[in-house]
Amino acid sequence: MSDKITVAGVAVDTRHWIGGERVASTDTFTDVSPIDGSVLGEISRGTAMEAAAAVAAAKAAFPGWAATPRAERARLLHAIADGVEKRIEELAIVETTDNGALLRSHRRGVMPRVAHNFRFFADWLLTLEHEDFDTRGHTNHVSWDPAGPCALITPWNAPLMMASWKVAPALAAGNTVVLKPAEWTPLTASLLADIAAEAGLPAGVLNIVQGYGSEIGDALTSHPDVRRISFTGSVPTARHIAASAALHLTPLSLELGGKSPLLVFADADLDLAVDLAVEQYDNAGQVCLAGTRLLVEESIAEEFTRRFVEKASTLKQGDPRDEATDVGPNIHPRQLEKIDGFVRRAVEAGARAVVGGHRGEGQYYAPTLLTDVAQDSEIVQEEVFGPVLTLQTFADEEEAVRLANDTRFGLAATLATGDPERARRVTAQLVAGTVWVNCFFVRDLQAPFGGSRQSGVGREGGTWSFDFYCDLKNTVTAPKGWQDHG
Repeated sequence: MSDKITVAGVAVDTRHWIGGERVASTDTFTDVSPIDGSVLGEISRGTAMEAAAAVAAAKAAFPGWAATPRAERARLLHAIADGVEKRIEELAIVETTDNGALLRSHRRGVMPRVAHNFRFFADWLLTLEHEDFDTRGHTNHVSWDPAGPCALITPWNAPLMMASWKVAPALAAGNTVVLKPAEWTPLTASLLADIAAEAGLPAGVLNIVQGYGSEIGDALTSHPDVRRISFTGSVPTARHIAASAALHLTPLSLELGGKSPLLVFADADLDLAVDLAVEQYDNAGQVCLAGTRLLVEESIAEEFTRRFVEKASTLKQGDPRDEATDVGPNIHPRQLEKIDGFVRRAVEAGARAVVGGHRGEGQYYAPTLLTDVAQDSEIVQEEVFGPVLTLQTFADEEEAVRLANDTRFGLAATLATGDPERARRVTAQLVAGTVWVNCFFVRDLQAPFGGSRQSGVGREGGTWSFDFYCDLKNTVTAPKGWQDHG
C-alpha cells in the first residue's frame, strides 16, 4: 500500500500521525467519494494498539506543552492558522471530494473559518483572566490549569471545521490531543497534521488516529490517561461513550443531534421566512442545527407553502464542485437508505410530499418537504439528517411553543417574526441551546454552544471552552503578613 494518495491533485498521507511521526497500520479501510462513488484510497485502519500509542504520545508531550507560556502557545496556533490559509484551495477541494459538501462553501466560508477558529482561541487565551475577589481579607485567585490528554471525536458532515472547534481550544488550554476523525471523511485531518508539523507544533501535542469508532473510540474513551472527551455525533454513540467514560469519571462534552423547529408567525417578513426555510437544505440537510420542523401560523400557511415550493424548485442539485450547485450528495449509501426509509414510512403513514420525496441517481436525495404529519410521528420526532423538512401549522403562540418544545431534543430553534415583544416572549420559552431570530447559523465563538435535553451535555465557546478543557483552580491566600508566621 502506498503511504500517500492523490485527491484532486493534492497529496494526502494515508497513515496515522502519532508522536510527530507517520505510523501505518497493517489493515486498511476504503475511502469513497460520495460525489460519484469513486474510490479515493486505502486508509490506515487503527486499532486499540494505535489508540494506546497516541494516548501515550499525548501523555509524554503534556508536561512540556502545559508548561509552555501562553504567548508561545498562541503563536503556534496562529502559525497553524497561517498554514490553513495558505492551503485553503487544497483543503477545500479535498474536503469536497471526501464529504460532498459544496466547494464554493468550503472556499469562501468553511476553510477561512477553520483558520479563524485557531486564531480566536489563540487570542482568547491571552486575555483569559478572572478578577480576584476577597473573602474576609483573604484573596481568591481563579486559574485555568491544563487537564491533560484529550480525546476528540469528530463527525463527517463538517470534518475540518468540527476538528478545529475542538482542537484549537484544547491546545490553547495547554492540553495535548488525540483526534479521531470520522471514518467516512478522514482526509483533511491528515492534512491538518502536516500543517501543524510545518507550524512547529511539538511532537505528541497533536495526534491523529484513523479508523472505525468501535475499534478506536472505545480504546480512547475508556483510557485512564485521557482527561477530557469531546464528541459530536449521534445520541446512541454518545450513550456508549458516556458509559466508557464513566469508568474513570472522565469529563465529557457532547454535541448531539437535533430536531430543531423553525417558527414562522403571520407578522414575519414572508420572503425572509421562506429564505430561512429553504436554507435548511444546506449541506444536503446534513446539519445538526437545521430547522427541519417548519411550524407556520395557520393564516399564512397556504401562501408560505406556495412561496416555499417556488423557491425550492430553483435549487440545483448535482456535483458539489460545480459553482452553480446548491445541493450536493449525501455522505454514504447507508445514510441515503436511512433518509429514504424515513420518507417512505412517513408517506405510508399519510404524509404528503409537496416537494421531492424521492431518491436521485447515485447518492443524491431530492430536497423534500412533507405535510400532513402528526406531532407524534417518527418523521417529526426523529432526526433524519438529510434534506427532509416537515411542515405543521399552529393557531397561536401557545401552540407554537408547545409544538416546538415537543421532542426529546433541544439543540437550536429559529424564529421569524416582525414583533420584537413576541420574539422575547417566545424565545424565553423555547428549549434550545441557540435561538436565532430572523436569521440562521450566525455563530460567534465568544458565545456558549451546545444543546439541551438529548441534544448534548455542556457548552463550548469562549471562556466556556476553557472551563471544559481545564481544571479550574481557586487559590485562597491569607492576608498580608502570613509569611512572618514561619
